[in-house]
Amino acid sequence: MESGRLSSTEQALIRESWQKVSSNLLQHGIILFTRLFDLDPDLLPLFQYNCRQFSSPQECLSSPEFLDHIRKVMLVIDAAVTHLENLSSLEEYLANLGKKHQTVGVKVDSFSAVGESLLFMLEKCLGTAFSPDVREAWTRLYGAVVKAMSRGWDARKEGE
Repeated sequence: MESGRLSSTEQALIRESWQKVSSNLLQHGIILFTRLFDLDPDLLPLFQYNCRQFSSPQECLSSPEFLDHIRKVMLVIDAAVTHLENLSSLEEYLANLGKKHQTVGVKVDSFSAVGESLLFMLEKCLGTAFSPDVREAWTRLYGAVVKAMSRGWDARKEGE
């Protein structure tokens, strides 16, 4: 994760923008996942709790179990923001998270829709403060997170 090191300016932009978002992680996470299901409705069947299949994104988004998942996703983003100077400290955790996602059927390709949804949520929450520089900083951070998570897929392939 060191090769994609973020500049101090990018780190400041991410921290400043995240401070505004982190005041209500669940609400902003719901915006992110609502957008994700709009972009890729085929992801909905991956979310099952107690063998219960959701019939609609709205049903999923109102499920207590899924709301817990949203909180966890937002906390991973929060951890990445907290460790901006040393993203490599999260590398093993993120690779293991990648393995878990692969186990439940998530494809690496799905992370592009998640990235688009993250940027959509940030734009909705920040309004005019979501400048091209902020977008680029978040795109670079998300790229580093996905790269680390995708190592979980790679490690799984090598171990099979």
